[in-house]
Parts: sequence; C-alpha cells; structure tokens
Amino acid sequence: MRTTSRPTLAVFKLASCDGCQLTLLDCEDELLALAGEVEISHFLEASSTVRPGPYDLTLVEGSVTTPADAERIREIRAASRHLVTIGACATAGGIQALRNIADIEEFTRAVYARPDYIDTLATSTPVSAHVDVDFELRGCPVDRRQLLEVITAHLAGRKPDVSDHSVCFECKRRGTVCVTVAHGTPCLGPVTHAGCGAICPAYGRGCYGCFGPAGRPDASGRALSVNLPALIPVLHRDGMDDRDVERFLHTFNSAAFEDELRAGEEEVKP
Repeated sequence: MRTTSRPTLAVFKLASCDGCQLTLLDCEDELLALAGEVEISHFLEASSTVRPGPYDLTLVEGSVTTPADAERIREIRAASRHLVTIGACATAGGIQALRNIADIEEFTRAVYARPDYIDTLATSTPVSAHVDVDFELRGCPVDRRQLLEVITAHLAGRKPDVSDHSVCFECKRRGTVCVTVAHGTPCLGPVTHAGCGAICPAYGRGCYGCFGPAGRPDASGRALSVNLPALIPVLHRDGMDDRDVERFLHTFNSAAFEDELRAGEEEVKP
C-alpha cells in the first residue's frame, strides 16, 4: 500500500553483479534529493523495506538466465507502470551471454560437481526478450549521470535525454586524439554507444564496448547506426587476427555485437 503521494520507485535484480544498483547508491548527494521526490518501495540493495506494487517506475538490473528469472520478470512487469532496464546484462544479456555461443551442458559439467542440481537456461537474454520495456539504459555499469537523467525525466513526464551516438563523438567533444588514427590502437569506439565519456581513449586505450552497439534499435532489434563489419578490417590492420577480434567483441555485450556482426554480414552477401 502506498504511504505517500510521491511516485513509487522499485529496483530489482536478476542475473548480474549488482554494479548498476551500486551506481545508483553512489549518486550520494543526488540520491538524497531523489529520496525526497520518490517513495523507494523496493530496493533490497539499499533497504530491507519492501512494499507491494504497483510501482510507478521500476529499474531492473540483470539478465534472464533461469526459468525462475523468466517468471519473475513477468511478475515485475505486471506490477510496474514504467519499466526501465539498466546495464549490459539487462539490455543485452551481459557477459554471461557468452553461454549463447557455447554448450551450456558442457559448462555445467566442467564447473559443478553435481550439474543435475543446476536449473538454468541455455541462453542469457535481455529483459526485452521476455517483456515490454519502456527504456533501455546501456553500460557496464551504467553512467550515473544518465541514470539520474532517466529517473528525473520520468518524474518530469518527459522522454529521457540520452544520446544514441557513438563513443567517437565523445572523444571529439572532450578533445581526445583518436587512438586508432594516431597510434594504431584497436578501438570499438566507432560502433559503441556513448555514455561513459570516452574514458578509455582519454587514457590512451581503445574502447572495449562496455555500452554495446551504438544507435537506437530498429523494428528487428538492430542498432540503426552500426556498421560493425566495416570495422573488422581496421582491427586486422591494427594487429588483430580473427581470434583477437572474436575475443575483443565477446565481453560485456557479446550477444549484441554478435547479432550486429551476423546481420551486417548477411546484408553484404550477394
């Protein structure tokens, strides 16, 4: 039961490391101000207080990796007026989506003494593969500024002002010299969604793709501004072989980049 007239906020976790929830807790002063504007009804990372829905705004971290996750996210969706997924796990399946291109039975046999006790799905999938999502916030973890913008936009009744351009735009905006052009450093910046502030290139390192493919998805789920196959020859030029490229792409957003690469290759077939 709602105890105040303030909008209610809920935060839930599926399969993840808790890093995106910690990003919200790390907002510190802003979090105090936020707590005065909303009623935090469910956020186990921060409080043992749990109030039932419906919730005005729900943030979900983590991917769907078990049958229980799949059932739970449907229950969360039913109790939420607006549902926002936060982080690479919730928006793309996360690093645990490496299982999607492997044999899950082989993994469980290798890791667990009693694999028959393990109740898991063969894939790790984003929340949007199971229920309707009102907004997806990328990142591993999410950026605190973007997270606050999403929550603030909801309170103000407007669309979140979160850019869909690539990391290259952020490099130019902060005056960072292109590490690929200047030093031949492999970098995923041209195909990666902005949001981190181009931290890695600012320190002379190539982008690792923490925020997934750039651009908003079209009806098929593909990012509109990504041309990942065109980047592969550049990575080869900068010293990567096929195995290196595969490892480069198979990190925080492995499933999303794999989908983009596969779809891009299909488009260029005669």
